[in-house]
Amino acid sequence: MREHIYYFYIMSNYNRNVFYCGVCNNITRRIIEHKNEFGSIFTKKYKLKYLVYYEEYQFIQDAISREKEVKKWRREKKINLIKTENSEMKDLSDELLEGYNEAEAKEIARDLRETYKERQ
Repeated sequence: MREHIYYFYIMSNYNRNVFYCGVCNNITRRIIEHKNEFGSIFTKKYKLKYLVYYEEYQFIQDAISREKEVKKWRREKKINLIKTENSEMKDLSDELLEGYNEAEAKEIARDLRETYKERQ
């Protein structure tokens, strides 16, 4: 039986004053999507390119439940959650993208562009 990992994550903008909660099954790919402005219109509009928090789950429903819970919270409570693991609210994507060099990330972004063009 294949083991799955799902993620609940929070993205933010440069000033850390806008937050987006999401769920995915491949956090590396999702970070690259956000950094290249693919996917959510909200994240593109507010330039939410910085991963400030994430949690891992074995079951997708648990990740979705967490996302729904946190999305209802006020900004201050979200910031407190983020600061429990990331007190400086720094971008955590570097540690997750550590195995990728810039050329590989750009190649993934190029593939994503082609995929999105095909869907439209």
